[in-house]
Amino acid sequence: MNATTLALVGATGGAGTTRTAVELAAMGARDGAEVAVVDAAFTTQGLSEYVTGRIDPDLTALLTDDSDAALSAAAYPIAGAGAAAERPGVGDSGDDGGNATDLPGRVDAVPARAPFERVARAKTAEAARKLERRIDEAAATYDAVVVDAAPVGSNEAVAAATTADRAVAVRPATAHGRDAAQRLRGRVADVGGGLDATLAVERAGSGDDEDDGSESGVVRVPATDPDVAAAPTAATGDGAYARAVATAYEAAFDASLGVEFPEPGLVERFTP
Repeated sequence: MNATTLALVGATGGAGTTRTAVELAAMGARDGAEVAVVDAAFTTQGLSEYVTGRIDPDLTALLTDDSDAALSAAAYPIAGAGAAAERPGVGDSGDDGGNATDLPGRVDAVPARAPFERVARAKTAEAARKLERRIDEAAATYDAVVVDAAPVGSNEAVAAATTADRAVAVRPATAHGRDAAQRLRGRVADVGGGLDATLAVERAGSGDDEDDGSESGVVRVPATDPDVAAAPTAATGDGAYARAVATAYEAAFDASLGVEFPEPGLVERFTP
């Protein structure tokens, strides 16, 4: 693997960045890697939804009150990626709907779950510099690190986009999402960074706003069950979604996976 740290930067709110980060990490674990997903979207704190049980300390605490603690203090297994038994209903799967109970690798989340006062302190420029060091710490501990970042407009998002080895835009697979990705590219350039790839995430029922998929260099990820309890879908699935996540992983990390998928059957091959 050429890059060990990857910033997934949302082009818009609700682009599916957090879910995509979890799915990419699970695909890496499916290939035998130990992967961390680091939260750099302190306002939404969506990554915490993929962790069961108490989160204490969280990442913001390590950037403010507990700065001497090791990153491992705020690392928690992602439910469904080696911790499926902890969540009711996980494990019932069909094509593209599996939840891993025994992946060759592992996936840990380093989430933010904090009150407003601590979030405000974690969003300062000083805390962003500490976040950069925490990302480097994760890179020294894990085989790969995925940083979940909001659209570049905060100190922590800038830190993620400029510290990681590679930065990838995540946008909805819509005309609006395509325009938002162009604006994001300019913002990242303004802070001295660049985007290495773009992932376009399809959403069910996007309607007339959906783009035609003709933009070159963009990896499209098909729609999947958006329920947190369905994640990580790509950990054991063998259908179109899992295959797209594998392609997205290779494009995002500029790496080759050893994950093999069975050849599609005759019905699958001719099903649109």
